[in-house]
Amino acid sequence: MRFLRVAFLATLTSLAEATLQIVPGGTWTASNNEHVQAHGAGIIQVNSTYYLIGEDKTGGSAFQNVNCYSSTDLVQWTYVGALLSRTSSGDLGPNRVVERPKVLFNAKTGKYVLYMHIDSSNYGDAKVGVATGDSVCGKYSYVGSFRPLNHQSRDMGLFADDDGAGYLLSEDRENGLRIMRLSDDYLTVASSTYLWKDSIEAPALLKLNGRYYMFGSKLTGWDPNDNVYSTSTSLTSGWSAWKTFADSGSKTYTSQTNAVLPVGPNAAIYLGDRWVSKNLMASTYVWLPLSVSGTTVTMANAESWVPNLSTTSSSASTAKPAETAYEGEAATYGGKARNVNCGSCSSGTAAGYVGGPDMGSVTFSSVRSDAAARTTVRVRYVNGDSSTRYANVRVNGGAAQKLAFLPTGSSVSSSTLNTDLKSGTNEIVIEGVGEGWGPDVDRLIVPVS
Repeated sequence: MRFLRVAFLATLTSLAEATLQIVPGGTWTASNNEHVQAHGAGIIQVNSTYYLIGEDKTGGSAFQNVNCYSSTDLVQWTYVGALLSRTSSGDLGPNRVVERPKVLFNAKTGKYVLYMHIDSSNYGDAKVGVATGDSVCGKYSYVGSFRPLNHQSRDMGLFADDDGAGYLLSEDRENGLRIMRLSDDYLTVASSTYLWKDSIEAPALLKLNGRYYMFGSKLTGWDPNDNVYSTSTSLTSGWSAWKTFADSGSKTYTSQTNAVLPVGPNAAIYLGDRWVSKNLMASTYVWLPLSVSGTTVTMANAESWVPNLSTTSSSASTAKPAETAYEGEAATYGGKARNVNCGSCSSGTAAGYVGGPDMGSVTFSSVRSDAAARTTVRVRYVNGDSSTRYANVRVNGGAAQKLAFLPTGSSVSSSTLNTDLKSGTNEIVIEGVGEGWGPDVDRLIVPVS
């Protein structure tokens, strides 16, 4: 009887975790109530925690911070702090470019080593910068910058092989894409490993079952393209011709590679940026499970998906539950919230005037869930401003949860609400923050279980 009870509780726990979803291209609100600002990022796993380390684009292209976030599920992100921040002068000073930060742990020195692309505002420096830290998400000390083996270096990545050897992946605009071996302490570049004479940037290297896969992007500036991969059983030779891995012509679902995360022994997740070049702080993330089989890599698009981080199979995702849509204009309005025309919304109408001085609110009653679970609700919305809007969301009369809603122009996008639903009927209320305006709400997409 005790065994049955334990098994039943384990099933409930699995069910509760299974409905947390990654939403590619959505607004991801972190613990600081702001959209995750970790662009061009890498992820490093320490025990059961994932650390996302990337660029803060809040103020545009000039360097501000290298931010760090933590998560145990890749869905709910805690803002931990900045590893590096702007200084008064030098490589990290005003109007400098710091891009694609990546971190490796060096077992020999016990240090975390951070590499990043360091440049001037006109991209004339083309260097890598190095910093070190005693903890993965603590403050780092900047060491300096250099051109690796006297070659230009713009977009870059890092890779640690099974034997602990570290490698710099570097786009050399004059010559091609390079793999270079790092010194034993990872602080300098020791030797050249391989050169593709092709124009490929945004490199990311994956190893599964003894085979290497290099992912990268063609050179089209901030605009997306059909990203490609090459594969070999050796870092030094035998690399295949470049092939696309997403649907041809999809421009990698409007994204650019920044990293590839191995999950278990056989699976991996593509981590990409969806750049908004005219408003970089509004850039989002396209993360999708890869299908890897021998020399073939493919990737399908998804509006949302459920990660399986304990997988031993070739898939990093698990079955997505059925969902129900609740239209904004069918909800109950409070204050002076009212219908607004919305050509891109599901029925041509949205719930508008949320928040503001008249305290507009939208109440969704009878929101059904078949299980008591923590789940991801997609709030489909429009924000025609150039800056982020915010709303407080209350579930079943609980404390307000502040969500960010990035600018969308006239298009509809999703903001992710990670919340606890009870089995049966739930109530979700969306209201303003102070007298600020919230988004126009198209509808909610709610997992049934």
